Amino acid sequence: MTMTSSPAMPTPTQANVDQDIRPVTDREFALFQKLIYSKAGIHLAPAKKALLEVRLTRRLRDLGLSSFEAYYRHILAVDDGAELVILLNRIATNETHFFREPRQFEFLKNQVFPGWKSQGQSAGASRHIRIWSAACSTGEEPYSIAMMLWDHFPAGSGWDFEILATDLSTRVLAAAAAAVWPITKADEIPHEYLKKYMLKGTGEQNGKMKAGAELRSVIHFERLNLNEQRYPIEGRFDLIFCRNVMIYFDSQSRAGTIARLIDHLAPNGYLFVGHAESLHSVTDRVHYVLPTIYTNCSQRHPALEPKSHEVEPSQ
Repeated sequence: MTMTSSPAMPTPTQANVDQDIRPVTDREFALFQKLIYSKAGIHLAPAKKALLEVRLTRRLRDLGLSSFEAYYRHILAVDDGAELVILLNRIATNETHFFREPRQFEFLKNQVFPGWKSQGQSAGASRHIRIWSAACSTGEEPYSIAMMLWDHFPAGSGWDFEILATDLSTRVLAAAAAAVWPITKADEIPHEYLKKYMLKGTGEQNGKMKAGAELRSVIHFERLNLNEQRYPIEGRFDLIFCRNVMIYFDSQSRAGTIARLIDHLAPNGYLFVGHAESLHSVTDRVHYVLPTIYTNCSQRHPALEPKSHEVEPSQ
């Protein structure tokens, strides 16, 4: 027999504690706005006041604090910054899915990968590919990329690759490293990839799926704050994905982040942003290819030129 559980009601003690937590004031919200912006580059609009209160109330309750100002002081008092990480974990929005932005994956399949293979054959040597998923959330993005790479550059082909996946939130990084998702997300993955690279859970894992060992072997996860002035990363990347992050940044944070990402972009590399994002008026160090796709390619190829009806959107 299958059993379902209804949402747990708060105990009388918990309810009393919640009632004792005073609603966030405008002054307290301003303190958190400034703190979150200074540490993560994320601008919380005034409309996010209620969101902040909802996402932090449980943490206040866990710590036995009765006001948001008390929690703010607690964050500053924790010397190792651990509480700040918890705060950012609670605030971060991590919506994602497999093979998001299909046009970008089509571009990889039809333009980038054939170009790499052609260059590799002419050079008569193997190629090492490096890719950075700069806001990987719960992992759907880097695992999608890994599926495509394995499909086009299988073992024994003379190519190898690595994917660095980073995020601000330690919570989503842990989920990404575990590589387990509800089986309902299988609908987001092309059938041929699903059969080759995903494992279907049985027994206690029924209703779940897990990335196969091939995918997990090429992805390395690290916590990284894109608002840091220097990234603790060595080398450059052939592809950098930083999608649906800059919409939370103001113009100054956006420009700084893009500049640092481009510093890590290999010659002739590609930078991918989200569907609601554009680098128009942000930087002149990369060329527009298609909506959400940019390159620092020094020699333009006709296949990469925007079609006449494709105009880069203004911000």
